Amino acid sequence: MTFKPLAIAASAAFLLPVLSAPLLAADLTNNYQEPPAYSEPAAATSDWSGPYVGVHGGVTSPKINPFAGGKGMNLGVHGGYNADLGGAVVGGELDYSYLGDANVKVSGGRLSERHRLAAKAKAGVPLDQTLVYATGGLAMTNFRDKGDVSGPDGWKPGLLLGAGVEHKLTSNISARVEYDYVMTSGVRSYSNGNGSKRDVSDHSVTAGVNYKF
Repeated sequence: MTFKPLAIAASAAFLLPVLSAPLLAADLTNNYQEPPAYSEPAAATSDWSGPYVGVHGGVTSPKINPFAGGKGMNLGVHGGYNADLGGAVVGGELDYSYLGDANVKVSGGRLSERHRLAAKAKAGVPLDQTLVYATGGLAMTNFRDKGDVSGPDGWKPGLLLGAGVEHKLTSNISARVEYDYVMTSGVRSYSNGNGSKRDVSDHSVTAGVNYKF
């Protein structure tokens, strides 16, 4: 009489884990959730297409060394349009610069360059967020008398050649550094009653910030 209840209890203790294992496994399976899939953050766009405006500042000098004498402060605004063709970027730009009386040498002395308007074509290679480009076009320069030397009336056309590097800070804002060489041919000047013509040139180094729409 004593052993029968003990046998029943022992059997129940043995069978309980065996019978409950499938139920526990099913419960764990039902509660299991797949971990969320990892998504890489979207990369910043490197598309250079679109219109833009900007400001620039630097120096204009008769010598390629921007720290040489005769330089003037170059301050201005610009705007243009770029088309990103994938492996190349092409575009055009208009800009105005106040040259701050940069000096250029002419017969009998010097003249001062006062204002400049430029129309430039651009072509470059995009390197992800950086654009390396060349530029060229027409520059119209306004000269100012200096000392005993008087210069031409109005604006004189010249040739502009340059190069620059532009880097995107955000999808809309970029910073650039640009070098431009401008040669103005046949600048007439007068000194002590004598008139002469001479080709003059200058070098500009500017830094700027652009906003792309």
